[in-house]
Amino acid sequence: MSDTPSFTQLTDLAARDVGGAVVWANDEFFGEKESLIRPEPPTFSPATFGHKGQIVDGWETRRRRPGGPGVEGTEHDSAIVRLGLPGVIRGVTVDTAFFVGNYPPFARVEAVSMPGFPTPAELLAAEWTEIVPASALSGDSEHHFAVEGTGAGRRFTHVRLAMIPDGGIARFRVHGEAVPDPAFLAGLPVDLAALTNGARIVAASNMFFSAPENLIKPSESRVMGEGWETARRRDAEGDWIEVRLVAQGVPALIEIDTANYKGNAPDHVVLLGADRPGREAGSDWFEVIGQTRVLPDYKHRFRIQDARPVTHLRLEVRPDGGVARLRAFGSLTEAGLAAVRTRWAEHA
Repeated sequence: MSDTPSFTQLTDLAARDVGGAVVWANDEFFGEKESLIRPEPPTFSPATFGHKGQIVDGWETRRRRPGGPGVEGTEHDSAIVRLGLPGVIRGVTVDTAFFVGNYPPFARVEAVSMPGFPTPAELLAAEWTEIVPASALSGDSEHHFAVEGTGAGRRFTHVRLAMIPDGGIARFRVHGEAVPDPAFLAGLPVDLAALTNGARIVAASNMFFSAPENLIKPSESRVMGEGWETARRRDAEGDWIEVRLVAQGVPALIEIDTANYKGNAPDHVVLLGADRPGREAGSDWFEVIGQTRVLPDYKHRFRIQDARPVTHLRLEVRPDGGVARLRAFGSLTEAGLAAVRTRWAEHA
């Protein structure tokens, strides 16, 4: 049985492929700060040297010395990450992969919620909330820390990672749930299935080649590995994936994109819907798009006539294969918008 906590299965709110950015660091002499939020796992190639030393896939600062670089009055290095998906943080992962003699002994994480477009100077002057106290690290290891205390259940827009006092960290993951601002959903056509707007994957029959969550990420899929692809089936059944939408809404346009799946796209797809506010499971599916043949490497678009309110969508691929993206453009119902506003208020 794995000791990895369940919160690591949640969305990485800080990842670059959902819009995250490292907006400031006091030092990045050996390894650039942007490496922290790369979605792919870290790598290491020995004896590859640049003019500053070994080239590393991570954020690494120089050795601290009295009077050396850093923020005046501090005794550690830190970096600020703007979350691509502002939301509730359930836990973080600090990964020191390949940093063996140069990892920091401790790390601490703080968070803040700031509206608008704050500059690094404004962020540094803000009042931060500690969500993970200074905690011991070891080399070449993943460390998982749950968020507890005053920061639990609150919506944040930025996090600050401190390594105490210096060293190297390969990756930093911020696991949680996106909480969208209702101001950008009210009275507007939106993608009801978008991760950016708070939708989530709740179940999938198979995730052999790639993560189901890829299906609803905001960016375009560039290669096969950036979509959702199942193993090859050798039976009469089909694979499926279920999405909990932002809230109850009425889809007007569905987009099923098989981009980059050329020899491994599904033969047919079916899209089902369900309206179950407050419930995840049920057998109340109805047809939104009947069985339809799809093409490889193609963006299929469907106008939905006489659409009904839905809270969940289930995409079935027959018999198997890969789908890059699923979009469900439409509008929230009054009940759906009320649910979004309630969630916003609960996590403010």
